[in-house]
Amino acid sequence: MNSFNIADTFVVLTPAKVAHTVENTPAVYQNLERDFGSFRGHELIALHEFREDWPSWEVHPNGDETVVLLSGSATFIVQWDETDHHIALGEPGDAVIVPRGAWHTARIAEPTRMLFITPGEGTLNDYDKAG
Repeated sequence: MNSFNIADTFVVLTPAKVAHTVENTPAVYQNLERDFGSFRGHELIALHEFREDWPSWEVHPNGDETVVLLSGSATFIVQWDETDHHIALGEPGDAVIVPRGAWHTARIAEPTRMLFITPGEGTLNDYDKAG
């Protein structure tokens, strides 16, 4: 058992609730698909930093995503029930639960650090939608 920095080493939680650490490299998401059976039933716990608005929208069809603001300020835009919901995260500890199947993106007001707990299987990104 060793300590690690969640910005450099993500955690994969298996369906059996066993935690595996994975290095945050440029190929981390492709490797997750390969190494963890298309990520079926798995969750990813990861820290990301943003200085600009997200370049795309994304959706997680296999579960709710939890996002916790650690620092900075952002607004999540979540399309749910045919409505755009704007959820401001402005204080450390502010969080949002993005429902399964809801397209979402983030507008960054100031540099942020956020912790994500993501059901990754089947995640889709739409870069055209962000335009």
